Amino acid sequence: MNKRRDALKAMMAPINEASQTEHRLAKPAQKSGSLKAMGLSLQSLSDDADEAQALREKLASGEHVITIEPDLIDASFIRDRLDDVDTAEFEELRASIEEHGQQVPILVRPNPRNDSRYQVAYGHRRLAALKAIGRPVKAIVRDLSDEDLIVAQGKENLERKDLSFIERALFAARLEAHGIERQALMAALSVHKGNLSTMIAVANSLPEDLIQAIGPAPKVGRPRWEQLSQLLQETPGHWKERVDMELLFRLDSDARFALLLKSLMPKKKSGAYIYPLKSREGQAFARIEQADAKTRVIINEAMTPGFGHYLIEHLPEIYAAFNRREHS
Repeated sequence: MNKRRDALKAMMAPINEASQTEHRLAKPAQKSGSLKAMGLSLQSLSDDADEAQALREKLASGEHVITIEPDLIDASFIRDRLDDVDTAEFEELRASIEEHGQQVPILVRPNPRNDSRYQVAYGHRRLAALKAIGRPVKAIVRDLSDEDLIVAQGKENLERKDLSFIERALFAARLEAHGIERQALMAALSVHKGNLSTMIAVANSLPEDLIQAIGPAPKVGRPRWEQLSQLLQETPGHWKERVDMELLFRLDSDARFALLLKSLMPKKKSGAYIYPLKSREGQAFARIEQADAKTRVIINEAMTPGFGHYLIEHLPEIYAAFNRREHS
């Protein structure tokens, strides 16, 4: 029995070894045309396996990468970021694309208002970089509804670099104003219904020019934006009247938020200045209190009966003497 088992094992061994050897030596199937070029491009994405895998899946599903002149691509109908191109990070992206080329296509749809143009779903910064460099854009074209577009736009931002709280809140408020249902907003921003309501409420409570002036403020979360909103409602006048605008724009976004918040904070009331009035004998017959640009004279009527009435009678004369001194 053992001899038979050993004989069978010996007969199978060469087959297994040959099969493994063939598997190691087998060449990958050759691709033709754009798929072959795209495969080579994908192999270069060793630093971002997730993006490469996602792109392979798009190609496998029948989507193709085409080249489009950047001037034919319009921005999304809703902007999500507050400072797309005026940052050091954008300059790094532009320099990288200029040196290594565009590694990952952007996603666009046919512009629903102009058949000869496209509208970007995600890849706004890559598009801006290629436009600045003057190079054509590699893009995947897909038919998308407005809701499909904003879901793709929101999810791409979550996967790459999270939007700050105020960017997400403003994005949600703009989309709702555009008529997008909240169910789609929750999918686009990956938030629950309650959080979405809070985000939209905060964004709608703040002037958009104030949000634009501050920028994304990536280190500032919901509680401090709510605090800013509350202070703004309690403070009379326009917010620009309370802050040095020249100084504001010299600061980074988080510092701009801090400066504006501080400018709206109520000033701490200083304690009242109290000055006692004493007779020649050293007895306090009255005191003067000064606070909040007001002066009060408090007279001890028990010690100096009639002095209060006398002061009231002679206040017009005292005031007239004061005016004569001021104009002399």
